[in-house]
Amino acid sequence: MAVPVAQEQDRPHALTSGPAAGLPWWRSAVVYQVYIRSFLDSTGDGIGDLAGVRAGLPYLSRLGVDGIWLSPFYPSPQRDHGYDVADYRTVDPVYGDMAEFDLLVADAHQHGLRVVIDIVPNHCSSDHPWFRAAVAGGPGSPYRRLFHFRDGRGPDGTEPPNNWRAMFGGPAWSRVTEPDGRPGQWYLHLFTPDQPDLNWRDPRVGAEFEDILRFWLDRDVDGFRIDVAAGLFRHPGLPDSPDPEADERARDSVNPLAWNRPEVHGVWRRWRAICEEYTARDGRERLLVGEVSVPTAADQARYVRPDELHQAFFFHLLDAPWSTDAFRTAITDALRDIAGTGSTVTWVLNNHDQVRTVTRYGGETPVLGTARARAAALLMLALPGAAYIYQGEELGLPEVLDLPDDVLTDPIFRRTGSRRYVRDGCRVPLPWSGHASPFGFTAAGGAVRPWLPQPEWFAGYTTDRAQLDTTSFWHLYRDALALRARLPQLKDERLRWLDSAPQVLAFVRGDSLVCAVNFGDTPVPAPASGAPLLASKPCAEGLLPGNTAAWWVLPSDTAV
Repeated sequence: MAVPVAQEQDRPHALTSGPAAGLPWWRSAVVYQVYIRSFLDSTGDGIGDLAGVRAGLPYLSRLGVDGIWLSPFYPSPQRDHGYDVADYRTVDPVYGDMAEFDLLVADAHQHGLRVVIDIVPNHCSSDHPWFRAAVAGGPGSPYRRLFHFRDGRGPDGTEPPNNWRAMFGGPAWSRVTEPDGRPGQWYLHLFTPDQPDLNWRDPRVGAEFEDILRFWLDRDVDGFRIDVAAGLFRHPGLPDSPDPEADERARDSVNPLAWNRPEVHGVWRRWRAICEEYTARDGRERLLVGEVSVPTAADQARYVRPDELHQAFFFHLLDAPWSTDAFRTAITDALRDIAGTGSTVTWVLNNHDQVRTVTRYGGETPVLGTARARAAALLMLALPGAAYIYQGEELGLPEVLDLPDDVLTDPIFRRTGSRRYVRDGCRVPLPWSGHASPFGFTAAGGAVRPWLPQPEWFAGYTTDRAQLDTTSFWHLYRDALALRARLPQLKDERLRWLDSAPQVLAFVRGDSLVCAVNFGDTPVPAPASGAPLLASKPCAEGLLPGNTAAWWVLPSDTAV
């Protein structure tokens, strides 16, 4: 396992009220998503772990983030790498143990980093004791009411109870074998058969998860990232859908009979009350941030009302194509509808489910993708609100597109046989040092292969190399985060659009910080005079190059 280089003294931290004085920390925080399996392996088994995350805290502190979000680390058969939870109150031995978790939280707090953990309330693992008891208990078992068990349709119940399809491919229903050996009832799973959906209309489910929240809050976590936060409830009658393949086709939560049901808001109000209870004890705000995939910003705004979730990831910017109009529309909608609730927008460009920006914006032209990804990062970090960075984003990692079929682990691939939506390419273990795999990722060195193979070209993206190269992605992120923490203009939540050329998006924060992005391929006149404070690529005097973003701070007597 590599020890990250320490070029500068790690910044001292304290868990104060927030990046902007007097405001809750989460309103403008930048949080780093740690996909634990791929971050850093301390044990030499080729899989990242909690001790590896702890070893990487100085690196994250130097980068300048405000907190970390940990992917699921609970016991799991790992058929969806932790998003199939078998026990919500402990640590999977592959990642460590509870003592290591406690050390990680304490050390993160010593570095001034909040710790947000992933919670998966929409479904559990088919290995969860509840589901095993439901299958073993047969029809009428009280455990079956904790899930969506139904008799089948057609002769002898051989057809699923409705026509819904699963997001990860195939029917959304699977049939169990009853204790007497005969084919029996069907259960609902909107992802895979290994992830049975919980029935939130049974009050035992809600009570269990409220207890789970308290369990982890008592261990001093700072909040929760809620998986599939627009899920949980289904139409009570589970009727046929007029478009049963919508979720499967979009690989997203589209079916209105299965997602974004009004009852879910009551859950978030109860969870918010629990967080407020803990906040009142010591003044340290506990956070709920939701994975809320809904059609519009107005739909998302309903999840971040003052008594519900603090934040919800705004995926419309992530989904936007590289164009002035698309980015401006996404930003305008978010600021109007989401910020209008009193919350702040939670911006994101990458995560563990999406093709990385360098590849998404550049396709088969990595140089173009790199330029655009750098520009998009500066744009995101200039916007009012919070931002989440996915590990490797700060290194400018492209997607790994040529993983062999026999190493792919994504259940989407196993269910469909198609590579189109496979997510393994953004989950390849991070390169830390050296010139060959495992690039410092594992304590075993070259004796053990990482759980996903790293390409040879990762040698150009190691954290050691990035920290030594002042022109790297890493330094761009570090410099932007340092300015974001220091400049009063970036603590002001106001944004005003500026008139600009058609291929340019420009706005002012506060009264004097200008951010401009040239979405075109040719230079345009800069919207401000003088050298930029920070730019995603070198700027000639008075010009903003193509596919470039830059920040300027104007003199106090300059009007914009």
